[in-house]
Amino acid sequence: MINQTENPLAFLDRRRSTPVMALSAPAPDQMALRQILGSAIRVPDHGRLAPWRVIEVPDSARGAFAEALVIRHRLVEPEIGEAALEKDRQRFGESPMLLVVVARITIGHKVPEQEQILSGGCVCLNILLAAQALGYSGQWLTGWAAYDDGVASLLGLAENERVLGFLHLGSAAQETPERIRPQLDDVFSQWQA
Repeated sequence: MINQTENPLAFLDRRRSTPVMALSAPAPDQMALRQILGSAIRVPDHGRLAPWRVIEVPDSARGAFAEALVIRHRLVEPEIGEAALEKDRQRFGESPMLLVVVARITIGHKVPEQEQILSGGCVCLNILLAAQALGYSGQWLTGWAAYDDGVASLLGLAENERVLGFLHLGSAAQETPERIRPQLDDVFSQWQA
């Protein structure tokens, strides 16, 4: 939750990804989800294209979705081990809440495709930040399923759509440890004439 008396950037400094297997119930209810998404879609959107959409895989369908992904993964990678398939089953079937953020690319528009995709990436991050602001945790993942045509078909994506990420939301079962971050001086410079 945001503490109004602290440094306003402290909220961002606490942002972490909580691994899917460390997420538990409760996940956001539908009212909280609408709040999260309402805030998350307030992103840069050149041309006002809304080049993204969000699909919820509801709790009642998550197990079937996970099994469909396991079947697909076995088809595209016949030599895959059972441990990897079980990881798919757990990641997609046991996540407290699963959202799929999809890029909707307007091909040939004056707004370049990259900018449209970046706008959708901002939606992904904003979902995590909005969830954190309401006291939830989450993780944004891609992996093989984000790039697979069969998974895109399973999700009902159009020809101009692609998965930007699977967002898993819930409550952290334990505090997520901080990870090593880059030093600012290693990633920041000033251009000189």
